[in-house]
Amino acid sequence: IVINVYLDFKKHEKDPAFWHSWAQRTLRTALSLQDLNKNIAKNLILFLGDGMGVSTVTAARILKGQLNRQSGEETELEMDKFPYVALAKTYNTDSQVADSAGTATAFLCGVKANWGTVGVNAAAVRNQCNTTTGNEVTSILKWAKDAGKSVGIVTTTRLNHATPSAAYAHSVSRDWFSDADMPREALQAGCKDIARQLFENIPDINVIMGGGRRYMLPKNTSDVEYPNEAKHQGTRLDGRDLLEEWQMKMRHERGVYVWNRRDLLALNPNNVDYLLGLFEPSDMTYDLERDKESDPSLTEMVDMAIKVLRKNPRGFYLLVEGGRIDHGHHEGKAKQALHEAVEMDRAIGRAGLLTSEWDTLTVVTADHSHVFNFGGYTMRGTSIFGLAPMLSDIDHKPFTSIVYGNGPGYKVVNGTRENVSTIDFYNDNYQAQAAVPLSLETHGGEDVAVFAKGPMAHLLHGVHEQNYIPHVMAYAACIGQNQRHCLYARSEAPELSLTWSSLFTLLTVGHLLC
Repeated sequence: IVINVYLDFKKHEKDPAFWHSWAQRTLRTALSLQDLNKNIAKNLILFLGDGMGVSTVTAARILKGQLNRQSGEETELEMDKFPYVALAKTYNTDSQVADSAGTATAFLCGVKANWGTVGVNAAAVRNQCNTTTGNEVTSILKWAKDAGKSVGIVTTTRLNHATPSAAYAHSVSRDWFSDADMPREALQAGCKDIARQLFENIPDINVIMGGGRRYMLPKNTSDVEYPNEAKHQGTRLDGRDLLEEWQMKMRHERGVYVWNRRDLLALNPNNVDYLLGLFEPSDMTYDLERDKESDPSLTEMVDMAIKVLRKNPRGFYLLVEGGRIDHGHHEGKAKQALHEAVEMDRAIGRAGLLTSEWDTLTVVTADHSHVFNFGGYTMRGTSIFGLAPMLSDIDHKPFTSIVYGNGPGYKVVNGTRENVSTIDFYNDNYQAQAAVPLSLETHGGEDVAVFAKGPMAHLLHGVHEQNYIPHVMAYAACIGQNQRHCLYARSEAPELSLTWSSLFTLLTVGHLLC
């Protein structure tokens, strides 16, 4: 079917007028962007595809098209439709190839940081608790909350993972998920685990959804969904039940805790001001493996989050992470990673339907890339997970278009590269071949794309340091520092209103006199 669609498309492609017409439509769209949207952004949304490098974006675009029975290459992702695109440099202050903690500190707190640290500046040393105090940096989520906006975090990982934790926590180790993961010296020195900080540092976050129940519960407490599985039991050594504490605190604040899809979708967002949703003991499952009865999709979580947050007349800030794109790549499971990326793109589309470009700045980016790529001169319409149309001229064996620079897909059989034609390379958990053997594939160091639409989106252009992103978003919304332009913008609005009001009065009087 994919091939037939491609052949039908190819008939049009043989006519130069097809390409000229397409280019002219694109040109007209580009020319319309000369009228810049300089409104104050009421709402801010950041979609973060963890590990979603440019090669992942391209492959996800093809997959999206092929899932819709198209050739794939000519498909548009929702993020492709954004009018402004930039590149962000992802390095950490101490690392050429970044990790998700230091990068999250950059795109959330506006400060580049060291590898493995969250919510602290580069003066903080990883794993050294006594370097935390005095080196904390706050995030745009905190700036938005201080400005009176509603705020939310939605992720497909555990909520105390690297990306979401930089929105609220200050930790010299991204791995201090609960107090059970911390060294005794750090606890004695007064450092807090990240799960505890989620509920204490910014205690009134309006929407919190993702995974991570086990880090909130006392050690050996059975999980509500998997009561007979010891690996999912609570981990906390301090005996605190953070979920029960949150529910007690929010019982008179229209706060609701849910742990499954059914209860989430049954909510009336008009009756909810605070929402805590923890749908797995740790990270949420891959979308391809998701139990559709118990686990909501990223799109469903985003839908509910926006409906809860948008009730605030002052607007909202929402961080959305497609976190398991990264995990799929680390495991060499390209199919899992790309389906995660496609699901995040669906969530971007849903957010677009629930908001207006007129008053909502939406940014889509990644924290870093991966050593993932695809090539081999494949023909149009070839499955993104398929074989290249040739054999290797060295070992005379077939190879998939998708390959990794390193990772668990490195396999040698009888002293030579594994023959992929003997295995099911379309399997959801197939590990694509890698050049260098590693138990986990690594991040890549190249720049990542930044897509933007809405007020002040034009400020994201060219090549920037990654920490520039939250400064643009804050500027657009008149929160945080650098608000002088906001006074001018606000002073103009009443004048405009008065002008139209006066004009209406004059017309009305004139009509009566006639």
